[in-house]
Amino acid sequence: MPRTPLIAGNWKMNGLSADGAALAEAVAAGASSRAGGCEMLICPPATLLHPIAALLGEALKLGGQDCHAAASGAHTGDCSAEMLADAGCSYVIVGHSERRQHHGEDDAAVRAKAEAAHRAGLVAIVCVGETRAERDAGETLAVIARQIAGSVPPGARAADSVVAYEPVWAIGTGLTATPADAQTVHAHIRAELARSHGASVAEDMRLLYGGSMKPENAADLLAQPDIDGGLIGGASLKAPDFLAIADAAAR
Repeated sequence: MPRTPLIAGNWKMNGLSADGAALAEAVAAGASSRAGGCEMLICPPATLLHPIAALLGEALKLGGQDCHAAASGAHTGDCSAEMLADAGCSYVIVGHSERRQHHGEDDAAVRAKAEAAHRAGLVAIVCVGETRAERDAGETLAVIARQIAGSVPPGARAADSVVAYEPVWAIGTGLTATPADAQTVHAHIRAELARSHGASVAEDMRLLYGGSMKPENAADLLAQPDIDGGLIGGASLKAPDFLAIADAAAR
């Protein structure tokens, strides 16, 4: 079966009530007016999840940006996967490079969060990616293989997991991997998943590119055989740009 493209917007720490609602409504209206061809998802800050959930139609899904591995407990400031599901989420991002870099999350922590997402009935978007130093040292594929082995739960399947490749050096910098380079890494991810989870799981699981995808480069990136969508940062904060990327994915 062909893999349905997924275009996911990561708003990061952006948006207050009024502008967040306006952006969500604009994206939801655009999503509902399109004929389909791809799945669309937005991941606002936790403060906006509950109010925004009421604004979305069937064509636009809601996701969290992170979750705690535990279902509940003395974890001040954290949200559990169950809380995200209760707020209307169907997805959650885990292991984003900003969490790995600024919060010290390692592969084991990311895997525990992905397992928590599965426990709560959410689809985990598991992020992997190399730094500039690792890339310059020729270690990209080795780093990705290690992160896949350590971060993706053994029982992960296409129905509950997505892998996002986000080269750290391309996030928020305006730099983007060439389509050929991105395809090389995505093909490597699929091969690693086939080795660890089986050929059928690897073939069915969606792989997203997450390094400064925007309307100008989306079509070329999404044309690659192993790139099944995008994890969009800055461009997801502008409804026309986000919808244009979705249009490129739906072709």
